[in-house]
Amino acid sequence: MGAIVCINGCNANVLIPLHYKHMVIPPLTFSAKNLDTTKPGILDVRDVLDDPMAKENLATVIPIERASCRLLFVVSEDDRNWNSAYYAEQACNRLKEHGRTNYEVVSYPKAGHFLEVPYMPHHPSGIHPAVGKEVAFGGEPIVHADAQVDAWRRVQEFFRKHLQGLSGPLKSSL
Repeated sequence: MGAIVCINGCNANVLIPLHYKHMVIPPLTFSAKNLDTTKPGILDVRDVLDDPMAKENLATVIPIERASCRLLFVVSEDDRNWNSAYYAEQACNRLKEHGRTNYEVVSYPKAGHFLEVPYMPHHPSGIHPAVGKEVAFGGEPIVHADAQVDAWRRVQEFFRKHLQGLSGPLKSSL
């Protein structure tokens, strides 16, 4: 067994083709018409990606149902980078459809995209490498900070629970 934590991820491949063993998963397309501006010069790209669950995009969906490990989806509901709550819901639906129960979801209603280790600064916006411009990442500073502390605790507990004993006690290689 094993364990994976997905923090504000997408259930589809994005940007470039993903090569894995004998598979190539194409990237999800996007619609610039869904681009919005929240403040002068700050773009909102949350709804730019096309729906991975649309028939024409199903080939872009990562076959998560093949995962034999435990999965933890950590989701920020105010993620403005993309709709990570929707993507986690779709991933869980796909797992359910295949009879899988190897997952958990933790959701933070007013947290933004970058859920990092506790006490890292909140980034409500920044230069997005794929866009090359400043985009909104969302989140309310205090709530986001609280979410980082809680998520860090939950991620550690999840790994301890599902990885402990696989090859001895968990130790950092840092």
